[in-house]
Amino acid sequence: MNFCRLVPRGHKAVNTSFQEETMKEPTQRQKEVLAFISNYIKAHYYPPTIREVAERFSISVKGAYDHVSALKKKGKLKLGDKRSRTMEVVRGEGDRETDGFVEVPVLGIVAAGRPILAEENWDGSLPIHSSMLKRNKQYFALKVKGDSMKDAGILDKDVTLIQKQNSARDGDIVVAVVDEAVTLKRFYREANRIRLQPENAEYLPIYSQDVRILGKLAYVIRSC
Repeated sequence: MNFCRLVPRGHKAVNTSFQEETMKEPTQRQKEVLAFISNYIKAHYYPPTIREVAERFSISVKGAYDHVSALKKKGKLKLGDKRSRTMEVVRGEGDRETDGFVEVPVLGIVAAGRPILAEENWDGSLPIHSSMLKRNKQYFALKVKGDSMKDAGILDKDVTLIQKQNSARDGDIVVAVVDEAVTLKRFYREANRIRLQPENAEYLPIYSQDVRILGKLAYVIRSC
């Protein structure tokens, strides 16, 4: 339905483009960006940067900024000043935070100290929003035991979200199997062996020529 606005003589017509933009629903990609920001805040207790949004969706920084600006115009986000990490999600009546969640299986415990035997027993599932997961990739979660990765911000009793893959690059934090045991370490390929490096000076690296990669660290989830 079209509305005709009467403007008193001597007054300028109000530009309604901003109001019309605000009334529009977010696009599907904007909904994904909004969900990513919301879940990032829940996991880290602070919002992501524009660059982190760009990296998550493999788009340019300008493209990410355009999505964030559109969400602000549509009343879904608040932005502070020009400082980093000032985004705030605006919740409205009827917003549903359960849409788009994926149940990721939790498979036992991974050692972040000495390796322990891998027992891939189903230990429930973890709801993760699809915006935080890469398309066409599989994930599983493992509970952390130990403190050998504490300097990388991974603590005892954390839950790690792991992207399934059987290869890794130098510096990746991976879940690896060594001598039938599973461990979480930083991966490095040397001349004739693999080095699994802890992030705690109290622990020594693990060296082996027979290392099987189960996956790469995607997120760390912590309960406070």
